[in-house]
Amino acid sequence: MPPSTAGALTGVPDLVGHARIGVVDRNELGSFLKSRRDRIRPADVGLPPGTRRRVPGLRRDEVAVLAGMSGDYYVELEQGKGARPSEQMLAVLARTLRLTDDERDYLFHLCDYAPPRTVASYRVNPRLADLLGKLDDTPALVITDLHEVLAQNALAVALLGRHELGPWPHGSFAYHWFAHPDQRGVYPADDHAYHSRVFCSDLRAAIARRGGEARDLMAGLRAISPEFARLWDNHDVEVRHSTRKRIVHPAHGVIELYCNNIPTDDGTQRLLWFSPTPNNDSARQLAALVPGTIGVLAPAELYA
Repeated sequence: MPPSTAGALTGVPDLVGHARIGVVDRNELGSFLKSRRDRIRPADVGLPPGTRRRVPGLRRDEVAVLAGMSGDYYVELEQGKGARPSEQMLAVLARTLRLTDDERDYLFHLCDYAPPRTVASYRVNPRLADLLGKLDDTPALVITDLHEVLAQNALAVALLGRHELGPWPHGSFAYHWFAHPDQRGVYPADDHAYHSRVFCSDLRAAIARRGGEARDLMAGLRAISPEFARLWDNHDVEVRHSTRKRIVHPAHGVIELYCNNIPTDDGTQRLLWFSPTPNNDSARQLAALVPGTIGVLAPAELYA
């Protein structure tokens, strides 16, 4: 590849000890850092303006001091040289250069990292929120690609039970599946091995989107669940878009349903909804569910 578009390659170890190749667009990284540095005035960061300043914004050495990094290394970054910055270093540079969320994400992409998640990452996607609000007669919920439950309507609670909302680990159904296998009663025992494989292959797909953060979370889960570790080492990757499930309901027995989903464009959130399968009692069983409340259940901040 031409250096003007590809940059250099550096290896970063992954969960199982292999090398993950990070492609850095070094020329664009250098130009981008310089452009963001130029727009910051010294007074913006508490520095005196000075009388012999030859640049409109911060000097390279000032950025290095504010970021707590080597001045020579920062110069190399702007020159399209030097080692690939770590995710921690990029986060520091983003704060130092006062980058917007979009600019910070772009900086991470230039160095082939998935952008870090912020509070906004847990907010329900507006498109999915709109659909969820219209599904009063269908069990539905919004989850992330790490199976963190962000919102559920009343019928979903009536079908599946109330699940804690929020980020990993407590808000992730997949985490609880492996970390607390005694809580798998929502599915028949005969189906447990199948769902374990599905959860594991789906979580591995999340690494392609989220990078280091997801790898760290999976490393933690791998350490506490021998079953997850064994399945993880199979390297299976698959995102299920529609599947047939059997749900164990305490009042209505086993309900056989289709589980469908609509993902967001970046694949980090999806709307799940359950529909009856033909030639069985699932339609009658769904109709018999009586939710305690009508509407969407989610913390208000997830919609902010």
